[in-house]
Amino acid sequence: MKEQNSIPTSKVARSMQFVKTGVKIGGNYLKYNVKKIINSDTTKEELHQDNAADIYSSLSEMKGSALKVTQMLSMDKGMLPRAYREKFAMSQYSAPPLSGPLVVKTFNKYFGKAPQEIFDTFEMNAANAASIGQVHKATKDGKELAVKVQYPGVSESIGSDLNMIRPIAIAMFGLNEKDVDRYMGEVREKLLEETDYVLELKRSVEISEACSHIKGLFFPKYYAEYSCDKILTMDWLQGQHLNEFLATNPSQEAKNSVGQLLWDFYDYQIHTLKQVHADPHPGNFLMRQDGTLGVIDFGCIKVIPDFFYDNYFALLNFDTLLDNDKTVDIFRKLEFITQYDNDKEAIFFTDLFREMIYLLGKPFASDEFDFADDNYFESVYKYAEKLQSLEELKTSKVARGSQHGLYINRTYFGLYSILNELRAKVVTTRPEWLCAVGV
Repeated sequence: MKEQNSIPTSKVARSMQFVKTGVKIGGNYLKYNVKKIINSDTTKEELHQDNAADIYSSLSEMKGSALKVTQMLSMDKGMLPRAYREKFAMSQYSAPPLSGPLVVKTFNKYFGKAPQEIFDTFEMNAANAASIGQVHKATKDGKELAVKVQYPGVSESIGSDLNMIRPIAIAMFGLNEKDVDRYMGEVREKLLEETDYVLELKRSVEISEACSHIKGLFFPKYYAEYSCDKILTMDWLQGQHLNEFLATNPSQEAKNSVGQLLWDFYDYQIHTLKQVHADPHPGNFLMRQDGTLGVIDFGCIKVIPDFFYDNYFALLNFDTLLDNDKTVDIFRKLEFITQYDNDKEAIFFTDLFREMIYLLGKPFASDEFDFADDNYFESVYKYAEKLQSLEELKTSKVARGSQHGLYINRTYFGLYSILNELRAKVVTTRPEWLCAVGV
């Protein structure tokens, strides 16, 4: 993959990159409209492919928050056409890497030394590259290490990048402006945290130690002496990302084991730690043929407030949904129904979001759930498409749903998607040993 020798870091340079992308997209629409005149059967598939390629190409050169948003959108299979999802998914761990001289410059800035002076060996070619940083393989005192290096200017450009990607998200993906504003606000806060590698180091150690009792999970050891605000060093873990793992045609037993570990890991974080690894894309997990699972990258952690936790998970008890008064009360507390809604609107949104809770909560409704059930996922995608087409949501005066739900819903959707790709069957009831261990 071609390396980048520079990254546009100034607001002017980055805004010009967005302008260039806009011009390309405009050209794609013009080309599509001409073809449509010539042949009325022309579909938007080619338009989507051209736009996805141009957007990804531009944002992957910019790195940072704009590219991170595309990664997040790629996980929401109900939000984007397939062409966007497939292209944007590349930002999970295969974006164009930063060139060697820029990596050395980062080390000199923060450690006063080149990486070769700190480690016994340091591979200048990145092992993988994502939206916020890239990972290099190194050795020290006989240990294999993963060294994550953050791209220059990422944290400084978060606010302006999100402001510039906002109109693209609204215009191209048909999103409600107020929902996008709410979404971007929560994303901005989490992205600022993700660029703080000192905070990530602290959280990585705390959560990996707290979850170390879950047999079959493995975590890297982190090295504070080789880490700083923009560089994070940890053990190099052996394992395969999801696509690599599935390409080996693993046994159903191995897939079920990995799936169960994923479920137990998230169950324990959410219900015991009340904070969760809220970036469940395949690039953050390493799978092994023996059914064990490695977890990396604790940059995106969502702390769950008690008020939100109590109300949100009360809804996932389907007995609650049978009590209309109680359901409406919780929907008001969680902002699915607002003070601006008249009686008719309140009934409409109650029915709409009750359907959403039934879909999201279905895996919890039985002792075991088969995530290979494509009919279930098709119903989820159809519901997402239904939300996109509803004028009542597009013209809503306010955003719907608590901002805390953004990352919790995203976490569950990302988890469900991985389990679906694994075709895993999972025991969803909490075992006593998982409930008994607390912090």
